[in-house]
Amino acid sequence: MSEPRKETHEARPQAGPPRIRAGELLRRMQWNEPITIIDTRSPEAWGKSDRKIRGAVRMTVGEIEEQLDRIPNDRPVVTYCT
Repeated sequence: MSEPRKETHEARPQAGPPRIRAGELLRRMQWNEPITIIDTRSPEAWGKSDRKIRGAVRMTVGEIEEQLDRIPNDRPVVTYCT
């Protein structure tokens, strides 16, 4: 009989920026870590949603480049959408 397979949580190579799970973001927010959250949902999706993160900066993906001056560069930035 073989040993049970152990789960590993090794980092996997990924394309693009690193990802963060919702639970990790919540933990960082609860510990008041300096973090910028950008809500990139469309205005329609944002308006219909009952879930909004307090303090999140609202801008669509298409607006990010033209609004870079609104994004602090001295802390991690998290973007999210639906």
